[in-house]
Amino acid sequence: MAHSNAGFQPLQYTEYTPDEMLNRARSFYAQHESRRTVREFSDRPVDREIIELIIKTASTAPSGANKQPWNFGVISNPEIKAKIREAAEKEEFENYHGRMSEDWLDDLKKFGTDWHKPFITTAPYIIVAFKKAYDLNAAGEKEKNYYVTESAGLACGMLISAIHNAGLVTVTHTPSPMNFLSEVLGRPANERAFLLLPVGYPAEDAQVPVIERKGLEAVSEWYE
Repeated sequence: MAHSNAGFQPLQYTEYTPDEMLNRARSFYAQHESRRTVREFSDRPVDREIIELIIKTASTAPSGANKQPWNFGVISNPEIKAKIREAAEKEEFENYHGRMSEDWLDDLKKFGTDWHKPFITTAPYIIVAFKKAYDLNAAGEKEKNYYVTESAGLACGMLISAIHNAGLVTVTHTPSPMNFLSEVLGRPANERAFLLLPVGYPAEDAQVPVIERKGLEAVSEWYE
């Protein structure tokens, strides 16, 4: 008989038959195989509840000691988006005109990117993921967080999956350095900007580069 220790509860688990498991795995893979990074957005509005559910899904990610060291800034205000775009493009201009190596610039050519980032103001929502270096308790004292970068990365991976599952698109944007995001959004000192993601519908004439994903044999080693 299952027993429960203090601070624990029984696992809520649904077991599937092997055929059901395979079908679910195939369906999930097929859905995500169609996911693409999109840089051309429509300004069509998106229901706020959809964004809320996407963020709640991301927040189910595992984290070090269950500290959940992340915060998601959700921006739909046009004036704030304009400020973010201005600051991001300033940093990206510097990146494309001196900070990036020639090898890096060569690798980016096939994507047709440059320092202009119109998707920041076009997409109906911008989500800025922050990682929390530490927390503050009610007394204002610091509390440690663990595996902060790994935990934030896991949450952002699930965020991207949830965006795609909802039928929306995004692009991961990292205008380095990203300190300006904390300044524009007035975030506390314990938060560090981690990733910026515009979220919305693709533009009607959106195009994506022709790419190939690595096959199973290139991304895995099997020890049987």
